[in-house]
Amino acid sequence: MRYVIIGGVAAGMSAAMEIIRTDQSAQVTVLEKGEDYSYGQCGLPYVIGGIIPSLDKVIARSVETFREKYHIDARINTEVTSIDAKQQTVSGIHTNTKEKFQITYDRLLIASGSDPIVPDWNGVHLKGIHTLKTMPDTTEIMKDLTDDRKHVTIVGGGYVGLEMAENFKNLGKHVSLIQRGEQVANIFDEEMAELIHDEARKEGIELILGESVQGFSGDGRVESVHTDKQSYKTDFVLIGIGVQPNTNMLKDTGIYINGQGAIHVNAYMETSLKNIYAAGNCATQYHIIKQVDDYIPLGTTANKQGRIAGANMAGNALTFNGIVGTSIMKFFDLTLGRTGLSEKEAKRYKLPYEVQVTQANSHAGYYPGGETLHIKLIFHKETKQLLGGQVIGKSGVDKRIDVLATALYNKMTIHQLLDLDLAYAPPYNGVWDPVQQMARKVKR
Repeated sequence: MRYVIIGGVAAGMSAAMEIIRTDQSAQVTVLEKGEDYSYGQCGLPYVIGGIIPSLDKVIARSVETFREKYHIDARINTEVTSIDAKQQTVSGIHTNTKEKFQITYDRLLIASGSDPIVPDWNGVHLKGIHTLKTMPDTTEIMKDLTDDRKHVTIVGGGYVGLEMAENFKNLGKHVSLIQRGEQVANIFDEEMAELIHDEARKEGIELILGESVQGFSGDGRVESVHTDKQSYKTDFVLIGIGVQPNTNMLKDTGIYINGQGAIHVNAYMETSLKNIYAAGNCATQYHIIKQVDDYIPLGTTANKQGRIAGANMAGNALTFNGIVGTSIMKFFDLTLGRTGLSEKEAKRYKLPYEVQVTQANSHAGYYPGGETLHIKLIFHKETKQLLGGQVIGKSGVDKRIDVLATALYNKMTIHQLLDLDLAYAPPYNGVWDPVQQMARKVKR
């Protein structure tokens, strides 16, 4: 059986490893557009910030390991440009030699990931304007971020924008962050985002909210950022306004793609075309709470979907049961966690809901060193089923978010949180966990 995989990072290599575990006679070929395999993209901001000492540390397995130890035909600099589903062929070009290639498959996985969104702004191609998605991006940023680049401007207040604001600031840069909307971190509700704004300002980040970037100017290199309201001098720009699925090679294939450009897949990671699968940041993910096929590109989901896709391609029927939209990130002294629906999303989906908001101690109140947790829970007004949660604080956020994510996955009511046998000792928790304290306040 000839397996071909487009993409050699999270989903692609999770699938490749699952295939060779399942099908001992498998012939696996991986086509990677770049030169780097199986690395942790989420670690790249911390390489730039110097917390992780080198790019080598974020590589899980090298291309040589896949070739020599696992006997995978792991190719580099091979960009796929088209797929012929009838002939079951993949065509493309070797990016270094410009030589064309074509390869035949029995089963194909598209794990081509996503690309940064870069609007066609005036001056966007000036030197000094960067995006961050790959290891080469990281190298270019570090090379360009010399001591004389004093003022860094970030466009976008999502995951990348906030993480890079912290890391640029830790490098001694003056950091401005421009966000089109009135808040950063749109995955949080407004009152929770205010905590992030306060932390940013406390750390000296200049927040420019409610302004849309129109373009850039400079003599060969970026010198100014222009918004719809005014202009700002800068030495360096990072664009981090989101990503889009890398699915351009699928034009004219007839494969079903949603409005965001993501490949629609079923629970077996099958696409609408026979013998073609998709996984990771180029594919949809079923959202358990929304009950729709969503697009929330995260590394955790990519690895899970890749494993499921590889198993099914090799004949071991497994299903991907969906996501609840869990994420967490560090922002200076705060940890920001969320899962399920925000209040904004509950309104958008016209769900009858109620909200509980509280401040609680991260562990037993009498034990020294406790930190304040800001918690928001959203639950169905009639059934009391938990719909979502947001937690922001300095300590204990990860524990509560994972509890809430597990409860959401199992469609628990807010009252069922009271039945959970959660760990307790004064340095870690009170006898009633903060999320349980909130549940006690909801009338049955």
